Amino acid sequence: MAGRTTTGVSQKAITARLAFLDYVILVKPFIIALVLIATLSGMYIAAKTLPETSLIIWTLLGISLSTAGACTLNNYIDRDIDLVMKRTSTRPLPAGCIVPKKALYMGLALGLSSTAILWVFVNHVAALLSLGALFIYVVPYTLLTKRKTPYATFIGGVGGALPPIIGYAAVRPELDIYALALFVVIFAWQHPHFWSLALKYRFEYAKAGVRNLPVVKGVDATKRWITLWAAIMALVSTFPYFLGMAGVLYLVSALAIGLLFLGMALRFLFSERQVDMSLFFFSLVHLPVIYCMMIVDII
Repeated sequence: MAGRTTTGVSQKAITARLAFLDYVILVKPFIIALVLIATLSGMYIAAKTLPETSLIIWTLLGISLSTAGACTLNNYIDRDIDLVMKRTSTRPLPAGCIVPKKALYMGLALGLSSTAILWVFVNHVAALLSLGALFIYVVPYTLLTKRKTPYATFIGGVGGALPPIIGYAAVRPELDIYALALFVVIFAWQHPHFWSLALKYRFEYAKAGVRNLPVVKGVDATKRWITLWAAIMALVSTFPYFLGMAGVLYLVSALAIGLLFLGMALRFLFSERQVDMSLFFFSLVHLPVIYCMMIVDII
């Protein structure tokens, strides 16, 4: 009897642990980590040092909940196409590990609690920007345009570019041209970052009925768009220097890594390859380097 009870308890513990991991996967912790880095960078740049610890804690907590809510609602809306695509078919919702309604309620609760925390403990501007980022990502992008037009990336890019602005607003709620410069840099970066990955999974996207750029315009057109936006990224990454936000060290670093990324895009453009994942992986290094150098060389 004792043995059976122990086994039963162990099985329940394993089940509970697996269920917890399913919810962790649902909120996409890697994306949350990237958003937190961008947010903290915006706070540091606005204050030109680390702000008060309490402000950092409340801001990052609010942004964590908002991002978790957005990712959860994204998973809820996309559960049908995730089931069709091989690389996403094992996610908790398409795999049947989590009841869809629970994910919906969880996403809404996370989003609302985030807004409340930022409104009360940070400021109204940061709270509204965070709510706006969540809304843009979930409604205009995921719900209304993601499956229908190859230009949905530009809509989603607006929401994706807001985290450093939210961090900036947490310190300087009036915002200014410096906040706009931070926004432009990350907005430009998102397009070659996403399209280089979308090329690899274009057949899965086509099967799922997602009309993104590689599916609608083809490989060659996508390669041209990647190159164009790599050039735009190299250009706009110089704005913080010319606006007096950062010094020469930042300018040299931003130009070096930006031109390297552009060179990789050009090499891909004139090659016969249809996929170049080195662009995607390099983009994961590209943006953090720019923000880190801006922090190091801040004026």
